[in-house]
Amino acid sequence: MSTWSIVLLVILAVLIVGIVILYFVGKKAQKRQAEQQEQLEAAKQTVSMLIIDKKRMKLKDAGLPAIVLEQTPKLLRGSKLPIVKAKVGPQIMSLVCDEKIFDSVPVKKEVKAVVSGIYITDVKGLHGKLAPVEQKKKGFFKRNIEKLQEKAGAKPLK
Repeated sequence: MSTWSIVLLVILAVLIVGIVILYFVGKKAQKRQAEQQEQLEAAKQTVSMLIIDKKRMKLKDAGLPAIVLEQTPKLLRGSKLPIVKAKVGPQIMSLVCDEKIFDSVPVKKEVKAVVSGIYITDVKGLHGKLAPVEQKKKGFFKRNIEKLQEKAGAKPLK
């Protein structure tokens, strides 16, 4: 056997071991996520609240309780999260919002929200449907690409 074939066999063996390890780590993470989702479902309740402000901010700057910061892994403390400041009853609270619904949360409106602890999982309008939230302006580059695609007859990117 030549040295090239030995090197290729070693690389192939390392890749196979890496894929097997990633498979088992992924399965374990998937089980953990399913358990967390069950806990969220068990503790959820519907609350009427007035949304004061919403923005993406670092966990330590969000004004969340100190115990939340202590329980968060150190690597995630600097990451930005969707934070909603809302008035729930007489109290003003900072809540963490689900990334999927963050853009649909209206500001300065009263809503019914499904809350699990300090985590908002769903938002519904209190008086009828929620108005769609305005989309951000598209940049120069993206606008021009869409114009070119329209001229060419292709579907525009989103």
